[in-house]
This record gives sequence, C-alpha cells and structure tokens, in this order.
Amino acid sequence: MAQVFSKWSQMQRLNYRQLQQFWTVAKAGALQRAAEQLHLTPQTLSGQIAALEQSLGVLLFKRVGRRLELTDTGRLVRSYADEIFEIGSELEDALRGAAGPRATPFRVGLSEVVPKSLACQLLAPALDLPEALRLVCREDKLSRLLGELAVHRLDLVLSDRPMPVGTDVKAYSHKLGECGIAFFAAPALAARHPAPFPQCLDGAPFLAPGEDTAVRAPLWRWLDAARVQPRVIGEFDDSALMKAFGTAGRGFFVAPTAVSAEIQRHYGAVEVGRSNEVIERFYAISVQRRLSHPAIRAIGETARTRVFGAA
Repeated sequence: MAQVFSKWSQMQRLNYRQLQQFWTVAKAGALQRAAEQLHLTPQTLSGQIAALEQSLGVLLFKRVGRRLELTDTGRLVRSYADEIFEIGSELEDALRGAAGPRATPFRVGLSEVVPKSLACQLLAPALDLPEALRLVCREDKLSRLLGELAVHRLDLVLSDRPMPVGTDVKAYSHKLGECGIAFFAAPALAARHPAPFPQCLDGAPFLAPGEDTAVRAPLWRWLDAARVQPRVIGEFDDSALMKAFGTAGRGFFVAPTAVSAEIQRHYGAVEVGRSNEVIERFYAISVQRRLSHPAIRAIGETARTRVFGAA
C-alpha cells in the first residue's frame, strides 16, 4: 500500500504546463523554435524541461551535436502528451459549440524511408470514409514503430519491408504493392552529365539510400552489374531529406517509379532513367491477420488500383 501511495504522490507532482512546454519542444524539434512559439527565452524553457525531467525522474531529451533528440522515454511521454492535448483541444471546441461528432483517431506510423508523397497517396482515402477519422501520423525507425504497434498505440505501420524475422511483436505484414526505381536530378545537374543513362551516373555526385533502407543492397548490385560507379556524397534514411538535397542540385537520387510524376511536377527534378530490375516493395503492418479496419482496407484498395496498379 505504501508503494502505491508513493507512486500516486509522484503522479500528483506532474506539472501540465511543463508537460505542454516539453510537447512543444518535441513537435518543433528545436529549443529556439519552441521558445519563440511559447514567447519564452530558450534559457527559461530549458529550465522548465529540466524541472519536468527531475520531477519525473527520467531523461526526456539527449543532445546529439547541436540537436536535441527524444530518448526512448521521451518518445513514450510525447505519445501520451499528444493524446492529452488533442483531447484538450477537442474539449475547448466542444465548450465553444464548434465541435461536431468526435472524430475517431487513426494512428499511423511511417518508417522514415517511405516517401512522403507515396504515404500521402496511400493514406488520403482514409479521410474520405463516411466515418469521421482524425489521422495521426508518427515518423520513426521501424523498430520503434513496431513497439508502439505492439502496445496498440498505433493502428498501422507503413514500411518498405515486412516484419523483421524474430521480432517479438505479434503483427502481420500485408504487401501493398511494388514498383521499380527511377533516377532523378535537378535540370542543371542533369545537363552537366549528358551521357546516356545509366552511364550519366558514372562519376556523378550521388545521394544514396541509407543502410536502413531495403532498396540499398539491390541498387548497388544493379550499379555494379551496369559497371557504373557514382560518387556518393551523402547517405539518407529519410527519403524527404534526400529529395530535398537532390532537388537542390546536390546529386542524383532515386525514388519509386510510383511517385515519379509527382517529383517532376512539384519539385522540378527530371527523370534521367529507371530500372525495373531494382524493386521497391511497401507493406502495411497491422495487428490484424485480416484487414478489417475500414481505413486500412481503403488504403489497401488504393494501393492496388491506383498507386501501384498505375505504376
């Protein structure tokens, strides 16, 4: 009984203002940016985060170079804070009479390697269902997302690979589709390397998929078979960051052929060639053996008929 009372007493010391400040920093990704949003000095905000960590008895952030990154415990606290302040916002709307029927949260984890434009195409149909859904997206490494899925803090995980063998999570991989890869460059960079594809890649600056991506190994095998050796100037697990560097003219880069038209239309890159021998596959990972959730079924249907069917 004493232990229970002690834990309850500790919970009473949770400062929700400090929790909201932590939540703002976690969403902003930088102390300075969060301080500007909260109209506080960075020193004051840093002190409030330290006070919250002390009251909880855990570390919420770790410093990596000049950046702050959430610890594993910090990610857990953020997931609860997301729910707390989302519900608080809904309560404010309800009290003002502005809220309609409460939307059901549909929580999706996105592996960092999944292209954001592809994720948008796949997830959009979930918002068109008759039942009102509120889409909540989390982006992280696959291993951590699977941990969230295991404790039912996520409904679905989108990934470029199925469940890793030996993972201690009871979940099921559902293949959404597959397509080849396309090679892109900013127009000025492509003009400086006018040789036919794939020889234009030989010696050219190249932005490579990182070690966590499933496409990395088959891509290198294909380049070796083509006797092409690009000059790797960067490696990226995050597909959005790789695309940002690529469209800025820093190097050639790859993406699934399923999003080629969008990359050319919205980002001004040009497709210099493609390979249907290097295949990218994408999966929906769920605790359901059969996809019965209406939103997940809609995602699967869209993948089959529109996204990968067209590709």
